[in-house]
Amino acid sequence: MSTSPSIPNLPPMPTRRQALKCSAIGFGHLAFSAMLGQEMQASAIQDANSGPLAAKLPHFAARAKRIVFLFMKGGPSQVDTFDPKPMLTRDSGKPAPFELPKVLFAKAENLLKSPWKFKQYGQSGLPVSDLFPNVAKHIDDLCILRSVHGTNPAHGGAALKLHTGSDQFVRPSLGSWVTYGLGTENQDLPAFITICPTLAHGGVNNWGSAFLPAYCQGTPIGNASLAAVKATVKHVRNSRIDLPEQRRQLDLIAEMNREHLQTTGQDAALEGRLNSFELAYRMQGLMPDIQDLSQETAATMQQYGLDDPITENFGRQCLMARRFLERGVRFVQVTHSDSEVQWDQHSNLYQGHTKNAAEVDKPIAGFLADLKARGMLEDTLVLWGGEFGRTPTAQGTDGRDHNPHGFTMWMAGGGVKGGFAYGATDDYGYYAVENKMHVNDLHATILHLLGMDHERLTYRYAGRDFRLTDVAGQVAKDIIA
Repeated sequence: MSTSPSIPNLPPMPTRRQALKCSAIGFGHLAFSAMLGQEMQASAIQDANSGPLAAKLPHFAARAKRIVFLFMKGGPSQVDTFDPKPMLTRDSGKPAPFELPKVLFAKAENLLKSPWKFKQYGQSGLPVSDLFPNVAKHIDDLCILRSVHGTNPAHGGAALKLHTGSDQFVRPSLGSWVTYGLGTENQDLPAFITICPTLAHGGVNNWGSAFLPAYCQGTPIGNASLAAVKATVKHVRNSRIDLPEQRRQLDLIAEMNREHLQTTGQDAALEGRLNSFELAYRMQGLMPDIQDLSQETAATMQQYGLDDPITENFGRQCLMARRFLERGVRFVQVTHSDSEVQWDQHSNLYQGHTKNAAEVDKPIAGFLADLKARGMLEDTLVLWGGEFGRTPTAQGTDGRDHNPHGFTMWMAGGGVKGGFAYGATDDYGYYAVENKMHVNDLHATILHLLGMDHERLTYRYAGRDFRLTDVAGQVAKDIIA
């Protein structure tokens, strides 16, 4: 009589809870391996390029590779440009039917309607005032942010808040954070350039690197009191010493300082100066070529308004910006400002805003068209706006006071929805009330479009981790295409 083979004792089957517990270790290992792989890939890229400005991988897939900020210093009026208010027109001359802010620069008079008419443009039908007839032709590429707000009603504090995320302390600028996070695509040029920046209301702090490494500092070209045609990098070429001799000098300086660092230890300031020497040396071959606008066609110069004395100055800045962007500069700022009018119309609103808009409207439209024609708008984020807006109430009889409580900026390209209006101010245009976008939110959204998580982009200094958005900031995902 045959017997069945004996079955060995098998371990008991694990429960579902036990199986998940064990497999979770494997999931963790896979996640860690992926993170380690990203870091190794980023390190390999930086090693291949070498130098502190080497291009770095973003945290995730970026919608934009570069950014240009068209800064309208002084505060353009939202209710006179991109945020029409029919009730303001209806009730003009009447007292404001809402509570006014506790802090005002001047006594608020009655409501003041816009002296400009609004028309709908493009397939989107978004309204734009008569101040910007050329920009209006590109409305289907613009994402109008109607609910931006800050906290500071003074130019200096508001400008610093917009540029650095803080109106109380010296902090790194937006361009410096972008440089720190992404590096540059051209080792022969700065990663961050500011063209004709204002020296007032924050001055160098608006493009400074503060406690970030020195290489993150913005490189100014000219300033707001200087005509753009004279805005060049000083001493970009050495008239006394040729390049080979300069190379030998730099090598000697570097060798001496390396010996010095061996005895003193790491010195970020000294290393930053050495890197700036090297960058200045390399810039000699490329910077004069970029700033030589005679290489552009007559049609391009006309497109930017260089053939008109009214638009020539800002048009020249915009054209330089495009030439820097296409050569790999990561962040370019262009500032519209002058010592007489700016956008700060406490009086003479009609004359002042008319003058300012006439100077920038055609150049901005030409810039957008040029970027689009070259296939650059898709991965270039264009940002337009000032440090705050203006009140819908009158100051005097024909002016508007500062208004940080609700104002308009716009974006184009770089992964944002075109022909789209985001957020809203109240019926009269004083306060942001719908999808409110604080300056911290604006910064978080910009970094997101560039592929960076604003909460991960940190720098440890003085015993704590700092970031551009401090402890705030929400990405406005609804504006992303």
